[in-house]
Amino acid sequence: MRAITVRAGIGLVVFAILGAAAPLRISQSAFKPSGEGLPSGWTVWAARAEIAPKTFVDTTCYRREPGSLAISGNSNAAEYGGWEFLAPGVSPGKWYRFAAYYRANGLQDEALQIVARLDWRTADDKVAGRPDYPYAITRDGEWTRLTLDAPAPEKAAAVKIELYLANAPQATLWWDDISLEEIADPGPRAVTVAAVKFHPRGTHSASENVSQFLELIERAVPEKTDVILLPEGMTVAGTGKGDADVAEPAAGPTAEQLSEMARRKHSYIIAGIYEREAPAVYNTAILIDRAGRLVGKYRKVYLPREEIEAGLTPGNDYPVFRTDFGKIGIMICWDVEYADPARALALKGAEMILMPIWDGNPTLTRARAIENHVFLTTSTYGDASLILDPNGEALAAASENGTVAVARVDLNRRYDDAWLGNMRERFMKELRLDVPVKR
Repeated sequence: MRAITVRAGIGLVVFAILGAAAPLRISQSAFKPSGEGLPSGWTVWAARAEIAPKTFVDTTCYRREPGSLAISGNSNAAEYGGWEFLAPGVSPGKWYRFAAYYRANGLQDEALQIVARLDWRTADDKVAGRPDYPYAITRDGEWTRLTLDAPAPEKAAAVKIELYLANAPQATLWWDDISLEEIADPGPRAVTVAAVKFHPRGTHSASENVSQFLELIERAVPEKTDVILLPEGMTVAGTGKGDADVAEPAAGPTAEQLSEMARRKHSYIIAGIYEREAPAVYNTAILIDRAGRLVGKYRKVYLPREEIEAGLTPGNDYPVFRTDFGKIGIMICWDVEYADPARALALKGAEMILMPIWDGNPTLTRARAIENHVFLTTSTYGDASLILDPNGEALAAASENGTVAVARVDLNRRYDDAWLGNMRERFMKELRLDVPVKR
């Protein structure tokens, strides 16, 4: 068995010959029209002729070598369509990496109007599973790289690469350096999560509270736990004090006490405190890494009226933090009553949301996991502390005071629906943020 490289007006295409099929590897650029004016192997598509865009090979705009696949909206507000290429040689269950570069002008909403799909097909060109939607992007000068790693579904023997422009009448879009190749199965990305359920009683200081939480962690959180979540306002619960009375800098005494435990457990710790900065007091969650370093914080954006009346100041950002196991976001309590905090974190790439909370609405908590297709973990005083999967199913729960919910989650697991496909991908590509919403 060997592989040969062919350049025949369609860029670079690698085929396996002589013997068993080699892993699929396609790489295309330097597009040149042939036949009916289309690069060899490429077709154009639109659902109806009257909404078809203008498609052409452009030798003046390209990434490395002359010849890109261009699409113009052609001043048609209903425009939807573009280029397609059917790639044979797919094996069910194998993983594939798609990548393509694009450049565009005249867009109003890039995520909505630039559409790439992997449409899996059987040997007799029937649908095999639901399409996958590449959505991860990285900027490279004037070009943007779009990528996705995905497994071929059962019965897949080919995949149709679909590169479209959607409802962009004044836009022109160029596609170049398009590739699809078999990759190794990434395997599981296992993360052990611990969510504490504990309400201190009869304490008199923040330090006493922290000590009681540390005792519980030492006793109930297993070794090799990756992230430990503590509840909202852990420094005030049960003390009889006001929020401002226990407020401290983010890198204050509570962070110092928790840092020692993070190092000993070799775990990330997220804890709710009240943070003082000059005259402002924030309801804050701090993030401490395995080495005991304070590496991030989130200030609660949605404050209920009781906290506003107590003199707290709202935050104004939804940061996402990169850990050694993946990207996480943080929400706090009242944030869950509104759709936008979890949505913002998911759009920024959070794979798991960790939420310190006093007490809340478990139905809304599950909804936030489902609608954004993320893992979501809570640590509470009232209702159960939960570890939810992207379908909103509880993987673990702690209902009794002084207990800990523990679950091992797989951040690489795909939660596909038989009819809807992968909703994480569809969420990224179909969410309408372009429609104005008036208060």
